[in-house]
This record gives sequence, C-alpha cells and structure tokens, in this order.
Amino acid sequence: MKLIPVIDLKGGLVVAARLGDRRCYAPITSPRCPTAAPAAVAAALLGLHPFAVLYLADLDAIGGAAGHLEVVERLHRQHPGVSLWVDRGLTDLARLAHVARPVIGSESIADLDQWADLKARLDDPVLSLDYRADQFLGPAGLDRRPDLWPTDLILMTLARVGSGQGPDLDRLGALRQLAPGHRVYAAGGVRDGADLRRLRALGVAGALVSTALHQGGITPGDLAELDDG
Repeated sequence: MKLIPVIDLKGGLVVAARLGDRRCYAPITSPRCPTAAPAAVAAALLGLHPFAVLYLADLDAIGGAAGHLEVVERLHRQHPGVSLWVDRGLTDLARLAHVARPVIGSESIADLDQWADLKARLDDPVLSLDYRADQFLGPAGLDRRPDLWPTDLILMTLARVGSGQGPDLDRLGALRQLAPGHRVYAAGGVRDGADLRRLRALGVAGALVSTALHQGGITPGDLAELDDG
C-alpha cells in the first residue's frame, strides 16, 4: 500500500489537524521537527522515509483566502522526485496543475455539473469524498456514483482526523464494494501499524497519515514493511 504523509497549511505554517475543526488548528509540535515551517516539516518527513507522495491541504485556500501556492511551488522545486497531491479548494487549479496533482474535495464542489466540468478540464485529479460524522459534504449523490469518480479516491473522515479513534473501516469497506475498480485511500484516524495492516487486509490502496508519523505510532519498521510507494 501507499503511505502518504499529510501537511496541513494555515497561516504560513504546518498545523496539527484535529476533528476537522479548522478554526482550532494550531502550529504543529513534533518530535520529528523543531519548527512548523513547511519546508522543514517536509524535509523531516522525507528524512524519516523516502515517501513517493506528500499530501498538502491548503486550508486557507479551501476557506477562500489566498493560500500557499508559492509554498507548494517551492516544495516542488526542493523535492522534484516527490509527487505532491494538493487540495486547495478550486483556487488557481490551472497553475497548481503545473507542480502538483490536484485533489478536489467534495466539500468544495457546488453540484454535479461543476464536478463534471472539473473532471473534464483537469488531468488525472484525485477526488476526496469528505464526511463529517455521517454527513457527506458535497453534491447529493456524488458519494454513490462510481461512474462519476476518477480512479483515485480519498475517503476523508474529518471527525477522525487527529482523533486517535482509528480509521472508518465500515465506510471504507462499503466504498470498496461499491467501487472495486477504484483505488481508495483512507484519511482520518490512523493510529499505528496495526491500523495500516487492517486497511491493507481490506484492500485499501493507501493511507494519508500525520499524527501517527509525528508521534511515533507508525514506526520505521512499519514503513519499511507496509509502504510500497
């Protein structure tokens, strides 16, 4: 499976996400890195393991502000061998596509027509199906229409982000049954190597991870065993 570290950007810094309440996200405090500067956090994560992909959530851009596109471009130059998956809402997608693979969060999509237009215009986007508790955040029906989905899907369970509750195995299993031909990535709640092994057994293609990496719940041994890039 593919393990993808998450870097959440807000106010020029990397922040620690918890429960999807972005108003309360504070600069990250990590044993892996003495600073919350994006370049330093990215370097620390890539020093821990040669990850093939980094996921960046530009929370300011998702919220309608200018965001961190320059940070994304700088990381692209600093780590040319690493693929960047970036969710920054629907802001500057054409410019973003030159340096990163756009991730489109369902919470940012107004309706199915807009999604159809985005999917047609973008080269190989990732769709994030966003949930808060049991509520799907996005156009009605999009979460049940595999015919409208790209190959790569993220199941983003916001209420589990940074919670230590474990991944949403039931919803992931249901999504795998609905779309067996798609690659599904789990986001939210991964605590340790045991959770990753459960996801692998479920047939999940990969997992977005943050807290468990910074706090040591996922060990170098887990990374060597489980991450196939």
